[in-house]
Amino acid sequence: MDRDSQLELYGLVADRLKEAHAKVRTLQVPEGVRMALTRKLLVITAAAKHDLTDAARRLDQFMRELDSERFPADVDPGRTDGTH
Repeated sequence: MDRDSQLELYGLVADRLKEAHAKVRTLQVPEGVRMALTRKLLVITAAAKHDLTDAARRLDQFMRELDSERFPADVDPGRTDGTH
């Protein structure tokens, strides 16, 4: 990937990460679910520092799951205290 393409992808991923964080903040879900979603976004953000293409792919998948309201399976949506 040439430098211009890399910069363009970086800008796209940065914008999408901002959008994803804003969506997660406004979701009407228990706090435990919100925390799990935020952790997933932080992992994607960290991945972008090492493999931007993979981070973009993971972010696309995350956004599809978010749009279809498929939230982390390891969080009990009935709990509001952030515990599993």
